[in-house]
Amino acid sequence: MHDPKELKNAGLKATLPRLKILELFENSEQRHLSAEDIYKVMITNGEDVGLATVYRVLTQFEQAGLLVRHHFESGKAVFEMNEGSHHDHIVCVKCGRVEEFYDEEIEKRQKTAAEKYGFTMQDHSLTIYGVCKKQPCTD
Repeated sequence: MHDPKELKNAGLKATLPRLKILELFENSEQRHLSAEDIYKVMITNGEDVGLATVYRVLTQFEQAGLLVRHHFESGKAVFEMNEGSHHDHIVCVKCGRVEEFYDEEIEKRQKTAAEKYGFTMQDHSLTIYGVCKKQPCTD
C-alpha cells in the first residue's frame, strides 16, 4: 500500500479510500482518470466505496495539489498526478485517448505571443483535439 506520508504532507489523514485512490493513480497505466474510472476499478477490486466519496477525495487531492483536473471536450473531468512539470495534451475526439507532449518551440512562441500583446504569462494550457490513428479507434 502507498506510503501515507504524502497525504500527511498535504494536510490529509491517511484514510483507506484516500490511500487506495492515490495508489490507483500511481499504479495505473492510464495517466488521466475520471471519477467514474476510479469508482469502477475500486468496485471491481471489491472496495466498499461510493461514487460521492471518490468525487470528494479527488477534490481534496486537487485542492491539496496532489492532482490536476482537466476538462477536455468530452465534458467530463479527468485527473492526473501533479508531478510539477508542464506538458500539453492531444485528445482523440472519437475514443477519448489522451497523449501528453512537450515542445520547446511551442512554449517559446506562447510566451512571445503573450509579451506581444502586453501580458506576462503566468500559466497556460494547450489541448489539441483530433482523431487518433490507433486501430481500432472506437467511441
